[in-house]
Amino acid sequence: MTKIELIGLSFEELLGELEKFGEKKFRAKQLWQWLYFHGVTDFSKMTSFSKDLREKLEQNYSITRPKIVTEQISSDGTRKWLLEFADGQRIETVYIPEEDRGAICVSTQVGCGVGCKFCHTGSQRITRNLTAGEIVSQFMVARDVYGEWPSPSNGTPRKLSNVVVMGMGEPLHNTENTIKALNILTDGEGIALSKRRITLSTSGIAPKMLQIAQETGVKLAVSLHAPNNEKRTSIMPINKQYPLEEVLKACQEYQKIVTSRYITFEYLMLKDINDSLDDARELVALMKKYKLGAKFNLIAFNPWPGCGFEPSSNNRIRAFSQELERGGFVAPVRVARGQDILAACGQLKSKKEQN
Repeated sequence: MTKIELIGLSFEELLGELEKFGEKKFRAKQLWQWLYFHGVTDFSKMTSFSKDLREKLEQNYSITRPKIVTEQISSDGTRKWLLEFADGQRIETVYIPEEDRGAICVSTQVGCGVGCKFCHTGSQRITRNLTAGEIVSQFMVARDVYGEWPSPSNGTPRKLSNVVVMGMGEPLHNTENTIKALNILTDGEGIALSKRRITLSTSGIAPKMLQIAQETGVKLAVSLHAPNNEKRTSIMPINKQYPLEEVLKACQEYQKIVTSRYITFEYLMLKDINDSLDDARELVALMKKYKLGAKFNLIAFNPWPGCGFEPSSNNRIRAFSQELERGGFVAPVRVARGQDILAACGQLKSKKEQN
């Protein structure tokens, strides 16, 4: 008999499983806490349950983590894991440390179907969506590695404070599993991350953005990368399907629901393509036209083998940032992290044959 995987089940689904054994709601709550507060993977350690119940759980269910195939640590402390799931498919997950906290960058698909021309991940064709459990378990693997179940063993603040849904794949091409995973991560009885500490990044799948606002309330980041449709379509073919006007209208609707959050617009600086002062002025006009509470993340392009783009110069990026700031928008330049292990923005790629 195939065992049912518990990681990724909603609380209601977990309750339904325990009701098969005549157990009540409080037992489901206890099991949820064993899984997501304590991080336990061994039923025999669930000491609040009778031996009989532990045996039934062991016979019928599994608690698994993806296998860590390789781990790489950058000179700047960024850590990248190549993870393998039960069917042999692999993805990459990245930990990005900051001075007083750190973010786990999780993937939502094996590969990506958006096909942005500047993105290394996009050159790997989409294989499949990840399940909610496979998305959540990336964060759980990191907690295993850093010993943060239920809290750091040495009494120091958590290293793993934030989640960015910015890894491999387009989250809004896997909306239901992504929403389910985010709601598990933010559930107060388990992992209990604040919605303010989770940012979902999308290439602009406009019809699904409102659903994310309504069902999760997490922060939103939109990969913009160009100030007009002509330029954006040339580097992001998805813009033909969801042009800028549609994306920015969806951003307006998002902010009507998640009223306390700025929308972050990610902007990759590509030499002689989207990095002129005229481009910056056009961005300012665009934001003001749609009356968006926005900030920009300017990203230095991270070259990868075989790409046809070059990074903008530091002077050009600085001038671009200053022009946006003159227009009234915060526009910091994101410091590239983990470049030496291909863990930086747009560099993730994990074909099956990787070792």
